[in-house]
Amino acid sequence: MQKAPPKDKGRVNLSHILRPVIRPIVDYALPPRCPGCGGIVEEDHRFCLGCWSSMRFLGRPCCDRCGAPFDHDRGEDALCGACIAEPPAIDRARAVLAYGEIAKTVALRLKYGRRIGLARLIAKQMARHVPQEGRDAMLLVPVPLHRWRLWWRGFNQSALIAGHLGRLCGIPVEKEVLLRTRRTPPLRGLNPKQRQRVVRGAFAIDPTRKAALSGRTMLLIDDVHTSGATADACARILRRNGAASVQLLCWARVLPDDGDFASMEDDDWRAIDNSRSAANL
Repeated sequence: MQKAPPKDKGRVNLSHILRPVIRPIVDYALPPRCPGCGGIVEEDHRFCLGCWSSMRFLGRPCCDRCGAPFDHDRGEDALCGACIAEPPAIDRARAVLAYGEIAKTVALRLKYGRRIGLARLIAKQMARHVPQEGRDAMLLVPVPLHRWRLWWRGFNQSALIAGHLGRLCGIPVEKEVLLRTRRTPPLRGLNPKQRQRVVRGAFAIDPTRKAALSGRTMLLIDDVHTSGATADACARILRRNGAASVQLLCWARVLPDDGDFASMEDDDWRAIDNSRSAANL
């Protein structure tokens, strides 16, 4: 057997030499821009000071189940009134941000402006909410799109986020175990109870991949969490098919005191065209 020629230990990696030279030229011609306002910033995937300071980051103290923020620490395992009165199917939900102008802009630019690079930014922010313990039993599952919507859009933004998050946290991703079998109408303008009825029975499990769920903790990945109807429908079908628990992790969530869903989503739809036209930012 012929031996492979020895590697040239003195070979120079040109990319390391050229990168410091080329990068300033590229940044001058195509400067990094803030994902929120489009202003020039120092590095890619960085927010400007104005956008950063206007965002409301979520974390403790909060409801142990749904993640709704508390105004003061109520102790470990404390639940909000809504979760006590009507516990959600999701075992735990966490979001990076409260839904606001910047969170909305980033979500719309990813989803409708085709700024798929924003999925990595979102995943990096989500990573701090992934529990350190028990990662070997976790599985990342993105909320699926119906095949026609996937065909129209060209990608599933939740799957893109899940892929980046899986690489960051070392957790496997299963993008096809959860299916959206029925095309549902847009949920805009519906109250939470109406949303639940619309998504009921819209999801199924791929029987050829069902074994992957057995005894594992599902981290359900989505971009925006509003009423929780979609997440609860996904959680029920995942648990019925062997998942030990289902947790939701998303970019932004609408807080209980943010007002009516219909008016908020009408504003979002008016912003979609702006997101598409701003795709070059």
